[in-house]
Amino acid sequence: METIHKIGRRKTAVARVYLSEGKGNITINKRDLDTYFTTSTLQYKVKQPLMLTDNETTFDISVNVFGGGITGQAEAIRLAISRAMCTLNDENRGILKPEGLLTRDPRMVERKKFGQKKARKKFQFSKR
Repeated sequence: METIHKIGRRKTAVARVYLSEGKGNITINKRDLDTYFTTSTLQYKVKQPLMLTDNETTFDISVNVFGGGITGQAEAIRLAISRAMCTLNDENRGILKPEGLLTRDPRMVERKKFGQKKARKKFQFSKR
């Protein structure tokens, strides 16, 4: 099996995932999963597509991720791994699609408008 390369995005985070046969090691930016994502919820988010498709110990995953915060990065990795699982086996799509793991979250930060303090907040209005 050759290496499968997929990209996942969330907010401003971009994750490039390289999936190859192995023992289940996940390295993110040349660091182990447990040292990169210290909280168990973020580790669960990254492993979620592997657990649903029963592939936790069959693949080695190498990830390059940049931009955004740690939650956005974890969700970008999750999307990329889910896409890789679908190219691996078409039956995985039926498992991952109902869980919402194949949809790219379109929510982005709204831009600041000129003449305003923030995106929605205005300067204080004075009548007199």
